This record gives sequence, C-alpha cells and structure tokens, in this order.
Amino acid sequence: MTDPQTPPSDHLAAGMRVRREVLGDAHVDRSMAAVSEFARPVQELVTEYCWGEVWTREGLDRRTRSLLNLAMLTALGRNHELAVHVRGAVTNGATVTEIQEALLQTAVYCGVPAALESFRVADGVLAELADAD
Repeated sequence: MTDPQTPPSDHLAAGMRVRREVLGDAHVDRSMAAVSEFARPVQELVTEYCWGEVWTREGLDRRTRSLLNLAMLTALGRNHELAVHVRGAVTNGATVTEIQEALLQTAVYCGVPAALESFRVADGVLAELADAD
C-alpha cells in the first residue's frame, strides 16, 4: 500500500515505473515526447496520482484494475484511452474472454451503443496484438 508520508517525487517515480510496465515504454515515451510545456503538469499529475498512488495499492491486482478501467472508459466514451487500456489489460494478464465479458457487462450498465463502440475498439486492438505475435 502507498505510504501517505512518501514524498511526491517518489510517487511520481513509482508511477512512471508502473505506467511503463502496464502500457509499455514505447507508448509512454511517445506520450511524454508529445506533451507540451502547457500540458506537462497534467501528465505529471496523472503519473503521480493515477499510476503512483492508485495503481501501486495492494487492494486490487493489476488485472482487476485493468478490467475496471475498461468498464469505466466505456461508460465515459473515452475510446482512445480504452484502446490504450485494452493493451494494458492484456499486459496485466486479462484474457480475451475476460475483456469480452467486462465489455459485455457494460452493455447492460452503460448502454448498448457504448458497449458496441467499445467492442469495436477492443476488437481492433486485439487483432493488432494477435498480428504482432
């Protein structure tokens, strides 16, 4: 579990490590290289708090966190982030069936149009990953 007394710089470093482990060096390097000075503070905030504070907690494993993200991103209609997190879910050990089931459940709780779009996004990402193997 994260220590509330840990200096923020340690959470930022931990966040960058987890972010790279889940999303891959290439994705993080592209994101960080493309960030403007204006947007840099929000990238650091996301890395420190999302990845360094939440993703490092012991209460849920990374696979579960990934599946939750897929459902939440579907509900919010954030398809770019959904694609990123489908890749992360696979990296974190989620199976294609688990991803499919998480997205199927969103049809009931988030609405069929949101779920259909998420299935399209996930299908494309999973096909790319399969082609890369």
